[in-house]
Amino acid sequence: QVQLVESGGGLVQAGGSLKLSCAVSGRTFGNYYMGWFRRAPGKEREFVATIRWSPGSTYYADSVKGRFTISRDNAKNTLYLQMNNLKPEDTAVYSCAAGYARSGFITNANDYNYWGRGTQVTVSS
Repeated sequence: QVQLVESGGGLVQAGGSLKLSCAVSGRTFGNYYMGWFRRAPGKEREFVATIRWSPGSTYYADSVKGRFTISRDNAKNTLYLQMNNLKPEDTAVYSCAAGYARSGFITNANDYNYWGRGTQVTVSS
């Protein structure tokens, strides 16, 4: 099993920055991928960004491209999401997820096998 624990959420003013972390523990698989998703109140879960753990290639939703950066630290077994120039519409619960059964960049939540509980990000105007 794989365990994922997010941290780093909080309240920030529009234009500010936050960095989310996702600690990964337990068994991991070769050629696996991880992603960040978010769910705003009253809305469906939305893909944010994904990364292939090796070699670290990334892919973003258009809504965050140029503002958010997904990365990973192999030594710490941790996934990150650096969020800059935050907007009120970025307010949501952010969750990290891991999967191993697909190739390419995975944007469908159904293709992820493990999920964290999420961390709240609130952006005030």
